[in-house]
Amino acid sequence: QVQLVESGGGLVQAGGSLRLSCAASGRTFRWFVMGWFRQAPGKEREFVAALTWSGGSTDYADSVKGRFTMSRDNAKNTVYLQMNSLKPEDTAVYYCAVNKEPVLRGNYDYWGRGTQVTVSS
Repeated sequence: QVQLVESGGGLVQAGGSLRLSCAASGRTFRWFVMGWFRQAPGKEREFVAALTWSGGSTDYADSVKGRFTMSRDNAKNTVYLQMNSLKPEDTAVYYCAVNKEPVLRGNYDYWGRGTQVTVSS
C-alpha cells in the first residue's frame, strides 16, 4: 500500500504562483511513476503532470506546459508541483497519484484525497 497526502493548495490571484506537495509513505518503490491530476467542478478529472521516480522523465498536459514544473525529493519521498502564471481555469481539486507501472500516462493505482486550488480573476 501507498499513502499519499497533498498540501499547498489555496486561493491565489491570476498570475500568481503556488507549490503543491505530495508526501508518499508505505511501499515507495523507485520505479513508481508519480502524477498530478485535477478535477474542476462539473468536469472530468484530467492529467496534469507526471514523472518517473528514479529516471526523472516528465510529461505535462499541453494546458500547463511552460507554467507548471514537477519535481521530486527522493530522500523525503515527496513530489512537488510548482505552478506559475496561474489562470482562473486552473481552479480545481488537485490530486497526487502513483502508478506502479513505469508509464507516465497509464492507469494510476493509488490516490491522495486532493487539495483545492482556487485562482481568482
